[in-house]
Order: sequence, then structure tokens, then C-alpha cells
Amino acid sequence: MTNILAINAGSSSLKFQLLQMPEEHVVAKGLIERIGLKEPIFSMTTNGQKVEFIEKITNHQDAVQLLLHHLIEQKAVNSLQDIDGIGHRLVHGGEEYSDSVLIDDEALIAFERLSDLAPLHNPANIAGIIEFKKALPHVPAVAVFDTAFHQTMPESSFLYSIPYDYYKKYGIRKYGFHGTSHKYVTGRAAELLNRPVETIRLISCHLGNGASIAAIDGGRSIDTSMGFTPLAGVTMGTRSGNLDPALIPFLMEKTEKSAEEVLDVLNKKSGMLGVSGFSSDLRDIEMEASKNNPRAQLALDVFANRIHKYIGSYAARMNGVDAIIFTAGIGENSEIIRAKVLAGLQFMGVYMDPDLNKIRGKEAFISFPHSPVKVIVIPTNEEVMIARDTVRLSGLQGF
Repeated sequence: MTNILAINAGSSSLKFQLLQMPEEHVVAKGLIERIGLKEPIFSMTTNGQKVEFIEKITNHQDAVQLLLHHLIEQKAVNSLQDIDGIGHRLVHGGEEYSDSVLIDDEALIAFERLSDLAPLHNPANIAGIIEFKKALPHVPAVAVFDTAFHQTMPESSFLYSIPYDYYKKYGIRKYGFHGTSHKYVTGRAAELLNRPVETIRLISCHLGNGASIAAIDGGRSIDTSMGFTPLAGVTMGTRSGNLDPALIPFLMEKTEKSAEEVLDVLNKKSGMLGVSGFSSDLRDIEMEASKNNPRAQLALDVFANRIHKYIGSYAARMNGVDAIIFTAGIGENSEIIRAKVLAGLQFMGVYMDPDLNKIRGKEAFISFPHSPVKVIVIPTNEEVMIARDTVRLSGLQGF
């Protein structure tokens, strides 16, 4: 067996899973929160037992050392020598990376250069890579990019209608995100449909606090809703999604906010939070909507409406669709949102079964058997994709 650590390092957090490959068995998983802040929290589940405590964690180095210590302490591994590879999530790979990559000194320099494209995310991801390389210098490490899966988009999809020189000089284009998730559910959908992935047209709806839709033709992403940044696309928990760019200077004038402050509003105070006025959590919004709160009902309708439009657009783009996938926290668990998104799509062959749609968090078809377009709920597993790529690129097994 091969033990792979899948790591997702944020600015003040570190999410992890230890997986045995090729069985893809989760040995341990957990989260370190509030790194460098007051009362950091370490939690880990292994062998069905969860430990959680407050610990002084001043930086990512402390977090890595604490994680490695508790992997041994909780008997997830006998020693650090049992860790065979480490896979790191990186948000942005720019145009340089259309696949995951084995991390060496040259790659780290490239990652630093790409930080301009994801200044809030890539530096934290890189900090995690550096600390694990210090702690486990001889263990192969692989970077898995959120953007890589979407590098198959044609220019007609990823270019903005602005001066072409801006793309050539500054790399301004649509990159797309959630690629690791979209890639995972694409492969799983092909298995469930019992068809070669090269023969199917899919629309993947990754719906969580962040949300993106992808058009996937023959296993290749040909378009996606997020853009140069994760702010673009559908309405999200706190992000506005697409809007008229002229609103930014208008809001600056009316509110006397700076461009940075307006962008902060669009990223952190908009979306379903902005429409509902009280929460970005869909569970709270659904609860209030059930009590006939009009703003809560409006937030649900706006969220579903934007996704609905993307599905119609992408079906037209691919000259049809064979299956629609719902994944991530909302996609996997909200029968209300799935029903609202799919309402009225019978004209294009989508027939959802209301009883099957009651499923929560489980893999299932939720369309009637006679539905020409299948609708599938597939829980995503980005950590498994990270582990698979780590094994493949490290040459640890015959993947």
C-alpha cells in the first residue's frame, strides 16, 4: 500500500487527508483552523475516532509539525517514513500548467511567479508546500491545480472581448476554477453511464459557497462559468457572480468606497448574503424561505436562475447534453435547489423524479429512467484526485 497526504493549505488553515492507494481508503482526515490567530483549532479523525483541541499554532511550520506529530500519535502511520507522497492543491496554474506537476525548485519559482493571478490563495498554498518540503525533504510532492482541467477551453471560450494585447501582455483571460472537482465527477459520471468519457457531453454543477458550472465535451472542459477570478459566473454564497463592470465605478461614486473596497463587497458581502440580507448559508436561507421570508425566497430563486441559464447555454454550446451533474455541498444535499435549477428543462429532455431527488449526500441518478438527459448527484472527492495525481506523477505505482 502507498500512503499519500493530500494537502489544502489556506492563509489561516490547513485541510488534510491521508489516503491508502490504490484502494483510495481514507486513513485520517482533518483540519487545522485559525493558524496565527487566537485559539487555533486542530481536529483529526482516524480509525473512527475524532480528536479536537486548541493548540498554539503561530504559523504554517507549526501546523505541519503538529499534523505530522499527530499522524504518529493517533497511529495513522507508524513513522514519517510511512508517508510515500504529498499532493498539494494550488488554486492557480495559469496557462503554464494543463496538468498536475512534480514539485522541484524550478516549479516553486514558477508558482511564485503565478501568485499575481491568485494573490489571496497561491501564497498560502506555496507556504504549505515549503513547510512540508522542510519536514519531509525526500518525499515526492505534486502540485494539483484548480485551473488545469480548464486549459482545454478554446480561445473563443476563454478570451474576453477587450484589446487582445491585454491577454498577451498580462494574461487577462478566463481561467476557471474547481477543475479538480469537475474532473473527478466527469470520470465518475462516465463510469455510472457505462460509456467512454470521449463519447459523452456533460454539464457539471459544482455548487457550494463557491459555485461554478462547466461544459465538458468528450472529457474536456470547453467552457466554465468562473473567469479571471472566482468572482465571475453564477451567484454564490457571498460573491456576486457576473454583473455589469460599469457598476464598479458607479458604486465607488455613490458609496465613496475605493475600488478595493467595492471588490471586497462583491466578494464577501454579495451573493445570497446580499440578496437575503441575513446569511450566506443555504441551510439558513432554505429554513427562512419555508417560513415565507420573501428575501430568502428571492435569494433561492436568484441562485437557481443563474445556474439554470448556464445549463441552457452550455447545452446549446455542445449541441445537446447527455447528463447533468450536481456536486459539492449544495449540489449534493439541496433537493430544493436541484428542483428549481431543473424546472422547465423538459423541452431539452430533462425529466427529474421528485422522489429520487430527495437524496442527500449520496451518489444517485435522480432522473426518470426514460429521461433522455440523465441527472446525477455525485459527491465530489478532490482529495482522491490529488492522491491519484501524486501517485501517477511520482511513479509510486502503475497509475
